[in-house]
Amino acid sequence: MADDRPAISDQSEQALLSWLEAHGEPAYRAKQIRRSLARGSASSWEELTNLPHALRGALATEFRWSTVDLVAEEASADGETRKALLRLRDGSQIETVLMPHHGDRNAICLSTQVGCAMACAFCATGEMGLLRNLSTAEIIDQVRHWQKDLVRRGDRVSHVVYMGMGEPLHNYAATLASVRMLIDHELFAISPRRLTISTSGLVPQIDRLAAEDLPVNLAVSLHAPDDATRSLVMPVNKRWGVEAVLAAAARYVARTRRRITFEYVLLRGVNDSATAATALAALIVAHGRPQDSHVNLIPVNAGPGGFTRPRIETTERFAQILRDAGIVATVRISKGQDIAAGCGQLKVVNERRSGAAARV
Repeated sequence: MADDRPAISDQSEQALLSWLEAHGEPAYRAKQIRRSLARGSASSWEELTNLPHALRGALATEFRWSTVDLVAEEASADGETRKALLRLRDGSQIETVLMPHHGDRNAICLSTQVGCAMACAFCATGEMGLLRNLSTAEIIDQVRHWQKDLVRRGDRVSHVVYMGMGEPLHNYAATLASVRMLIDHELFAISPRRLTISTSGLVPQIDRLAAEDLPVNLAVSLHAPDDATRSLVMPVNKRWGVEAVLAAAARYVARTRRRITFEYVLLRGVNDSATAATALAALIVAHGRPQDSHVNLIPVNAGPGGFTRPRIETTERFAQILRDAGIVATVRISKGQDIAAGCGQLKVVNERRSGAAARV
């Protein structure tokens, strides 16, 4: 039988206050409940022992505690990275990843869709097609899944990257609503400067995000300095080409005064040549100050398309060409590859593929 209760993570503070008032409860209970949901270690309403037993029962009757249920979890051999497979209310499944760094940072990689419509040639998620968008609660409850475990160890979520399954700006409303919840001082209280939204280059949504006046980080997947190559690996390029994407990125920098990151997955023999690096550097310089851009080079992980990683010396040469042009360039140290938790590897193998292409 379907559970028709609304999700507590979808309730605004005002909605919760109204519900409490209708049940004869004091207003301060709203802050207790919201903080317990965002920063606590409880796994159910019954565990919120700072609330009266009767109120816990009423809340359990009215609201679902979480929109996600753990199906399976894997830990990487690196001893840090963990990937969770979560089941949603309709039976769909998604993956989310916890990536601790040196004991002082806990980053979470969030999914925003079940599958993805972008169909990037090297990305396993794209093989699923797009099944549906996630709700705001389904995004937030991924954070809550990891938060409760971290809190039990005296820690907390410090950084969030919207780089899991799906295109975050294709699910714009829910993504932005979740961002506002994560930076809410009464909830997760994560600095917006510790949030990164990744996009494959949806130009209208990049401009829309710039106008939100949220100082979040934007990561744009570029992956080639020319339309012919980018269209081969990223079908979305046929709608918004390299020049359009770089122009939108420049507008984002000008509006937000935030440095932008260009994600560049290195594919051996496809986009990793010195000529490609030189062309990329020239494009970035032509569209703004070099210091306003950061290029994150990502040697491709095992996945679709049969692509392989460049040689280490090829990767370093590519990075050095960018640095010589005054552009900050780093090579990502990919974690969690052994549990398919690296960039481009998230995929739920038993999900069906959508029969119709989604409009973007």
